Amino acid sequence: MIYDVCIIGSGAGAAPVAHDLSNAGFKVIVLEKGPWYNEDDFTKDEVAVSRRNLYTPLLKDEQHVINERLEDGTTKRYVGSEYNWSFWNGSMVGGSSNLMSGYFHRMKPNDFKLRTVFGDIKGANVADWPIDYDLLEPYYDKVEKVVGVSGSVVKHPFAEPRSSKNFPYRRLEENKVTRWFDIACKNLGYHSIPTPRAILPVDALKRHACSYSNFCGSYGCATGAKGSARAALLNQCKAQILSEVFVYKLESNKTKITGVYYYDKKFKSHYVAAAIFVVAAQAIESSRLLLNSRNRYFPNGMANNAGQVGKNLIFSAGGAGEGRFIFESLSRQQQEELMQPGLFFNRSLQDWYEYREEGVKRKGGTIDFLFEHANIISRTTRQFYDDTGKILWGVALQDKIYKAVTASRVLTFEVFNDWLPTDDCYVSVDDKVKDKYGIPVGVIHLNAHKDDLIVGEYLAKKAVTVLQKMGAVDISYSISSSPPPNLVAGGCRFGDDANTSVLDVNCKAHELENLYVTDASFMPTGGSVPYTWTIYANAFRVAEAIHRHLKRARVQ
Repeated sequence: MIYDVCIIGSGAGAAPVAHDLSNAGFKVIVLEKGPWYNEDDFTKDEVAVSRRNLYTPLLKDEQHVINERLEDGTTKRYVGSEYNWSFWNGSMVGGSSNLMSGYFHRMKPNDFKLRTVFGDIKGANVADWPIDYDLLEPYYDKVEKVVGVSGSVVKHPFAEPRSSKNFPYRRLEENKVTRWFDIACKNLGYHSIPTPRAILPVDALKRHACSYSNFCGSYGCATGAKGSARAALLNQCKAQILSEVFVYKLESNKTKITGVYYYDKKFKSHYVAAAIFVVAAQAIESSRLLLNSRNRYFPNGMANNAGQVGKNLIFSAGGAGEGRFIFESLSRQQQEELMQPGLFFNRSLQDWYEYREEGVKRKGGTIDFLFEHANIISRTTRQFYDDTGKILWGVALQDKIYKAVTASRVLTFEVFNDWLPTDDCYVSVDDKVKDKYGIPVGVIHLNAHKDDLIVGEYLAKKAVTVLQKMGAVDISYSISSSPPPNLVAGGCRFGDDANTSVLDVNCKAHELENLYVTDASFMPTGGSVPYTWTIYANAFRVAEAIHRHLKRARVQ
């Protein structure tokens, strides 16, 4: 059979394309490396998630090589399996969207024109997007309704324009400590924002409401309330979905992809032919697949005659911090409010999405506030040492854990700011290390721009002022150039110039007539928000472009 569309990957960049095109009557096949889990499979097994590779490949089978640029300018090579350094983040139908916390912020209008607004930055490859916010806005709106986003719109200095007055679903139920936060922000002159979440507060869209287990991040959703690519889109579409199949090569002639090869779980090779091919395997793996798909027309990798595949890899810069609220400083009512189980702490700040410091206009970012994860293992392992760093044992450890869990609670924050693209942060493939399929693994070359840390530090200090105003103690934060594996983009940036980008404005490869890339690879810059909502929105946009492409082909 020759399919209309073959999609490699099944996450946030793949599912909108599969959903819209298969439901429009096209023959669509989705090839996913990971297994197909459903709601019954998503238990709150803390040992499996904290101590096992439940949702990611074993590093002895599949890994990456990491080349980290050190401060002295030298590079240190790490083989992932030897150093237990993993950049996997959810290998399954629906991808890592199954495991996201679902914090959904739109990018702002100026995010699309970073170079125009802020100018060139020394050592960074900043580029404007070939589209603007107004073009993507209807697709942000579509995601709200089709995937399901809850929240309430409030006015603040960097609120983005919206075509819908409010979110389609009301806010999730919130812990009463959010009132402490709102009051503290008001007293400080900050604008408290209820954090939008891709989580349903009511039964809707053929899915059940949130059960308030507070096990969102790193865990699958047992009710389907979370707007994962699987629950929200793939479960509602007519595409043929093959799980546990690994696509290892694209085949092409001079102008078109002609087919793809994949291994099934028994290591048997298969071939799929289609009119259109969509790569959405996650930014690092998409670049790896293209680079490994060499032939006489593309000796440096598929769609890579300009040498741009894998370049300008970006992550989300920033870091995290926390403060603890202890019973000794709280009234009885405040203690009860603090320990309300399950209910969310959904608050964000964007007062410094852009700011000036020492006469320099800087792009800032977003600060999300949330309670520490409900996972008891991660909460208790933090109590293993006393204030001097000496390990605790027996009754002393037992008492410290008991007090931490029952008589205090930690409010954490996450900082999101732009990871500036540079020449020294990119993807290549290794000529020595191979995976269990015998395919060269991806090499992640890491280097962060110094401005990333400056902005992250500025935002973290602002977050600290809120925790102090709320009365938290033991406040700390860490801003690091160590990248989060769940927030990765770039490698196949889109643009108008085929010499400096891989994809055109519709995310079709400049050099091939029928190859699209729809995961986060297309992003020239990442904005100062988590990426998932933008990936969804752009994939819906590209689905329309592919639809037009297929209709033209049928007419011809």
